[in-house]
Amino acid sequence: MSLEERVAELERRLSALEGRDTPATEPPPAEGTFWALEGWKDRGVDGVLFTGAATLPTGEHYQWQQAHTTRGLLGDEIDPQRTAEALAALGSPVRVRLLREILAGRRTAGELTDLDGVGTSGQVYHHLRQLTATGWLHTTGRGRHEVPASRVVPLLVLFAAATP
Repeated sequence: MSLEERVAELERRLSALEGRDTPATEPPPAEGTFWALEGWKDRGVDGVLFTGAATLPTGEHYQWQQAHTTRGLLGDEIDPQRTAEALAALGSPVRVRLLREILAGRRTAGELTDLDGVGTSGQVYHHLRQLTATGWLHTTGRGRHEVPASRVVPLLVLFAAATP
């Protein structure tokens, strides 16, 4: 493992430790209030905001927020080809399962290939390549895969959006 990989791993572990058992600074808002939406609207912005803080079963902690104006999303802000490819990569139940398993801590191709119902090792590698090509995964060496930090919360948002 290179020095850069070791430092990145230590930073991830420290971040996970710092995020454990930390009490919330404010009580959660009452059900039915739109505190995030109201703050967004108070800024006079028309658009979409998503945000989240997630601690994975591995102890890794991620925080993320992203905002887009309606005008930008319906205009030139997104590349239709790239967007379609990223969404198409999530259009396979096996790929969604692989992403969930990776988020849960199964990171090596061997661990993923051993799962029931994901197909042959060749099929798993095909799915991993597709997810990597569209930015949902990156390899960290030695056959290990992870969801890039900037994609963890957005991916969980898509999972939530697709859940009836």
